[in-house]
Amino acid sequence: MIVRLNNVRVGLDSTHTLKQIAARKLHVSESRIARVQVLRKAVDARRKNNICFVCHLLLDLQLGDREVQHLLKQKLVERWKDTPLPDPVFGREILAGRPLVVGLGPGGLMAALELARFGYRPIVVERGRDLQHRIKDVEQFWRTGKLDPVSNVQFGAGGAGTFSDGKLTTRVNDPVISHILKTFVAAGAPKEILTEQKPHVGTDKLRLMVAGLIGMIKRYGGEVRYETQVTDFAVDLERGLSGVTLNGREKVAVNALILACGHSARDTYCTLLTRGIRLEAKNFAVGVRIEHEQTLINRAQYGPFADHPKLGAADYALVYHDPQSGRAVYSFCMCPGGQVVASASEQGGLVVNGMSPFKRDTGLANSAIVVNVGPEDFPSGPLGGMEFQRRYEALAYNISRDYRAPAQSSRSFMDHAAPDLAVSFTPSYRPGLVAASLRTVLPDFVSLALEHGLSDFERRLPGFSREGLMIGVETRTSAPVRIVRDESGQSLTCRGLYPCGEGAGYAGGITSAALDGFHQSRRLMARFAPPVV
Repeated sequence: MIVRLNNVRVGLDSTHTLKQIAARKLHVSESRIARVQVLRKAVDARRKNNICFVCHLLLDLQLGDREVQHLLKQKLVERWKDTPLPDPVFGREILAGRPLVVGLGPGGLMAALELARFGYRPIVVERGRDLQHRIKDVEQFWRTGKLDPVSNVQFGAGGAGTFSDGKLTTRVNDPVISHILKTFVAAGAPKEILTEQKPHVGTDKLRLMVAGLIGMIKRYGGEVRYETQVTDFAVDLERGLSGVTLNGREKVAVNALILACGHSARDTYCTLLTRGIRLEAKNFAVGVRIEHEQTLINRAQYGPFADHPKLGAADYALVYHDPQSGRAVYSFCMCPGGQVVASASEQGGLVVNGMSPFKRDTGLANSAIVVNVGPEDFPSGPLGGMEFQRRYEALAYNISRDYRAPAQSSRSFMDHAAPDLAVSFTPSYRPGLVAASLRTVLPDFVSLALEHGLSDFERRLPGFSREGLMIGVETRTSAPVRIVRDESGQSLTCRGLYPCGEGAGYAGGITSAALDGFHQSRRLMARFAPPVV
C-alpha cells in the first residue's frame, strides 16, 4: 500500500534516516516500510533557534488492509493518488500547412514540444538568436554597453527566463505541473526540482535545460528558426487567421498559431492592435532592484544557523500594504546568491533584472522591490502601460546614456540625502553604475510607496533599508497588456490565434508560462486534426 506522510520534521543535524523517522512517527517497524521517496522538502525557519526541514514522504508499506486503515485515520497520513496525464483530444479541422509557434521561451517551448510529441510537426520561430550566440551577445552588452536589439536578455532561445534565477514556483495548482517538471529534468534540469518546495534551476542549468527541450522538439519532428520575427498577421475578422509575414518579406499560410511572444515584444503588440486583435491594458508593477550582501539576509532569516552548510543562501518574500496610498509594495523575483543584470531590449531604454546560478554562490542577494500600477496610472488605451514603461526606462537611460544604471545606497534614499554608492560590497551590475537620485526616474507615487515599504521591511529584516544598494529601473515585472482570449484559448477577435504565456498576459513565471503553453497546445489539438504526412 502506497501512502503519503505529510509534515515530517527533520533536524538540520539529525543522524536518523527518513525510514527511521517515518517508522517512529507511524509506530511501525522499519522492516514494514519497503521504500521511502521524498515528495517535497522545505526549510522551516519560523523559529530561529530550531530551524529544520519539513518533508512530505511517499511510503510503500508492507501492511495488511486493517493496519493501513488504522494509519489512514491519522491526520498526516493519506492514501496516495497518482494522477495520470490525460491524453489529448484531436479535432477534425484541417491545418493550413504546419502549426506555427511564435517565441522560444517556456510557453513556446512547452507548446511546441507537446505539438511535436503528437505528430503536428510545428515550426517554431524565434526573433532572437540561438543559445550559443545569444549568450555571447548578452555578455558583450554587459561588458561594453553595446546593445543588440535582436539578441539580448529579453529575446532569444529560452526567452527572458534564460537570464534569471530560474525559479519554478507557482501558485497554480495543476496536476500537469508534475509532468512539466519531469520534462525539465529529462531535458537537463537538476533532479532536485522535483522535491524542493521552492525549486530553481539557476541561469547556468537553465541554459542546459533549454538546449535539451529544443533537442526534444527537433527529434519529434519540429523545426526551429532563429532570427525570424512575425512582422504581420493576415486576419479576416470573420474567418480568422490565414497567414503571417516573417521578417517583412516571407508570407506563410497558416491558420493555427500559438503566440508566445514574451512580455517585451512591443512591436508585436502594436501590429496586433492594427490588425484588430483585442488587447487590453492590465496591472503590473515597477520599482527598483535592491542588492545586499548575502550574509545579511542569511543572518536575518537563519539567525545562529546562518552558516549551516545544509541551508545555503537564504531568500525572502516581503509585502507591505501602504495605508497612505493603498498600494502594495513587495519583493519580486528574489535572487539569492545572484547578480543584478542589464536587461534592455530597446535602444534608449534602461531596464534591470536579477539572475542567479544554480549554486547561488556569488555572495550577493538581490530582489526587485516594486509597487503595483494599473490603467488609472498611465495613458488610456491598450498600450498605455507599455508607454508608461518606456517613459521611465528612457529617464533611467538618460542619466548616463550608455546603460550604466542610476543607483544609490538605500540609506541615502531613505534619508533624502545626496545619492551615493557607499556600500560594503562591490555591486554586481555591469556595465556600471552612476550615483543618481532614483526619485528622478520613478513616478512620485512609486518613490513614496517604496520609502514606506522599505521602512517596514527594515523592521522585519534588520539592515534591509540601511545597508542595501538600489538600482533602477525595474519595469518588466509582467506584461502591461493582455491579448484577450476566449474559453477555447483563441483570440477573442481572431480564430486560429492562440495567445500564450507571460507575453499574452496569462502567466507569471517559467512554470506558469510552460503550463499555459501545454494547455494552449492541447486546445489547438482539440480543434485541428494532426497533419497527414
